[in-house]
Amino acid sequence: MAKTITFAILHFGVAFGITYLLTGSIVIGGAVALIEPAINTVVFYFHDKVWQRIEKRSRPLLA
Repeated sequence: MAKTITFAILHFGVAFGITYLLTGSIVIGGAVALIEPAINTVVFYFHDKVWQRIEKRSRPLLA
């Protein structure tokens, strides 16, 4: 769990830092840093579901 939390903090920092450097706005940087990881989490969920189906289809019927 510690690894997940530190990665989330790192992700927030990178998203904020890049957006702040591009826009010069703390508000926009903060908004992007909060919204982007939330959207990525939802997208990852569906991405993982697709990969589970792909892996299931590629398994041999008899091992």
